[in-house]
Amino acid sequence: MMKKAPSLDPEKLAADLTAGKRAALARAITLVESKKSEHRHMAHQLIQKVLPLTGRAFRLGITGVPGVGKSTTIDTLGSNLTAAGHKVAVLAVDPSSTRTGGSILGDKTRMSRLAVDPNAFIRPSPSAGTLGGVAAKTRETMLLCEAAGFDVILVETVGIGQSETTVADMVDFFLVLMLPGAGDELQGIKKGVLEIADMIAVNKAEGEGATRARSAASDYRAALHILAPKSPTWTPPVITISGLENEGLDHLWEQTGIFRERMQASGEWQEKRSQQQVAWMWDMLQQRMMEALKTNSKTAGRLKTLESSVRDGTTAVSLAVDELADLMGLQD
Repeated sequence: MMKKAPSLDPEKLAADLTAGKRAALARAITLVESKKSEHRHMAHQLIQKVLPLTGRAFRLGITGVPGVGKSTTIDTLGSNLTAAGHKVAVLAVDPSSTRTGGSILGDKTRMSRLAVDPNAFIRPSPSAGTLGGVAAKTRETMLLCEAAGFDVILVETVGIGQSETTVADMVDFFLVLMLPGAGDELQGIKKGVLEIADMIAVNKAEGEGATRARSAASDYRAALHILAPKSPTWTPPVITISGLENEGLDHLWEQTGIFRERMQASGEWQEKRSQQQVAWMWDMLQQRMMEALKTNSKTAGRLKTLESSVRDGTTAVSLAVDELADLMGLQD
């Protein structure tokens, strides 16, 4: 019997990871991202072993349209935090990588300071799989980073649309970056994004953009007044910042601290974390069931035939679903 490679031994990997060995963290993430069944079992063992050391970090999600300055803002904010003694991990949820085969975070020069900061860790989004699959791996990576001692996790949503809600559902605080001098419809930001925001920061508020940023902030405050707040103890603030000039980022971070204190005092913090864990379980279960449907010997071949007949209109969707459910033993 071939001896298991030391780097993939969950016991040793967990020990090295919790000791803060950077190479162990990279190997652990590669393990949880693997699609091999034997690796999946080892990954589950690893996650279970380090679970007691997770959940202590502040999880901050960040979104915004292309060009809003997410990378610059994350680079500057993250550098501020490491200078203050924090350990910062930057993760991405990038559904576009499932189409291009690469990750938009592959080039770490987007965050040049954090890329060389010994107290920072940048991890690209997995380069294959559905949005749900990418999100599941990002959640597991988050836990590994926390076990490795990172106390601030920045999760960047690189894509648009559903990925914003996906990231909001895995973090403690969701920050939406906006551009100055551009209306909601021009930025492609939907009302739904404002509804899940815990803070709106109008970026690029430097030089001539400062006045336009203040005006835009006023407009967003008015828009938020129309929406019912998510929490009775928190009204999302609207601030102006400059990621480029490092202006307003200290105030931004202070606001996240106030948010955390209020949510913990009201009990909403732990309740949200608990709900996210259960939602994660259901997400993973759905992913696993879909995998089983596509790989099960009883359904795999029939699935393609049914898909084809549904496409050309010769088989009703409900009939196809019933047949597949019956083959999986899911019928009453």
